[in-house]
Amino acid sequence: MLKKTPTFAALIFSATALAATSNATFARDQISIVGSSTVFPFSTTVAERFGRSTDFKTPVVESTGSGGGLKLFCGGVGDKHPDIANSSRRIKSSEVENCTKNGVEEIIEVKIGYDGIVFANSRASEQMEVSLKEIFLALAKNVPDGEGKTKANPYKTWKDINPSLPASKIEVMGPPPTSGTRDAFVELAMEGGCKAFDWIKVLKKSDNGAYKTLCHTIREDGAFIEAGENDNLIVQKLGANPSAFGIFGFSFLDQNSDTLQGSKIDGVEPEFEEISDGSYPISRSLYFYVKKAHIGKTDGIEEFLKEFANEAAWGEEGYLTDKGLIPMSEEEREEWANKVKNLENLSM
Repeated sequence: MLKKTPTFAALIFSATALAATSNATFARDQISIVGSSTVFPFSTTVAERFGRSTDFKTPVVESTGSGGGLKLFCGGVGDKHPDIANSSRRIKSSEVENCTKNGVEEIIEVKIGYDGIVFANSRASEQMEVSLKEIFLALAKNVPDGEGKTKANPYKTWKDINPSLPASKIEVMGPPPTSGTRDAFVELAMEGGCKAFDWIKVLKKSDNGAYKTLCHTIREDGAFIEAGENDNLIVQKLGANPSAFGIFGFSFLDQNSDTLQGSKIDGVEPEFEEISDGSYPISRSLYFYVKKAHIGKTDGIEEFLKEFANEAAWGEEGYLTDKGLIPMSEEEREEWANKVKNLENLSM
């Protein structure tokens, strides 16, 4: 009897089924976490406690930046892909679409608390008091020319922007575009200062693309220095360069308050209470995302979620507040704890 040669379609189906079976049956004995450098110290603290207090292995936590972490997370299902992605901003719809395209169809969203983005310098220098408008003028690629148009950013020193500011060179170290801190800083600080110009606010309604390009594009002439995803590196460099400023999460300032100070932004100090009540203008929410398909395949995911979404960790007196996490309100914590308990899927 002649043997039937499999068709190309049959071969493709067979390969796909094999991959799906492989993904469905994979097993891993250690949780893999990637993502935000801001969430990293909180996630690491929970992971270490989890490893010490349970029979599960301590999760592996990597700092890759929010964008980079979510890209890895959305790459697929299986032991070659991480279980959890930390993020210092909410996941974007485009990232959810990428997840879906790669078979990551059910995602659990967990909001863990709040953080402020600080504009900090060494305590060897004076504390800066700036407005969002002045931050925009210092760091934007193009700035208003006073006649309803724009020009390349001409400002070299802070005094060039406002005579009451120091005559020191504008030198700011911050995160790269893959960072959630960069995303939040651009949206809250840069755009917040950009909107101080009436004609630019009008531009948002008439040409939103041009508005975003103007408000979100950071200068590339050396005044802003991309310092990578490691916020600790920025902290170290500020010690070596007292005239420079750094952009990073409040928790890093809190942990280094003996050598660094945060600038007052629009007259408000970057302090715990001010970030918590929303009066500090550069505040944001922090999250992590869990691949539901990995629950039951990777050991300890549900138990890790319970450890994180627990009053002992994220509560007002929880151990994460010692690391600089700004807790949610009691009502909000209860809401998110219930979502975690029910393994509720992300809703955009």
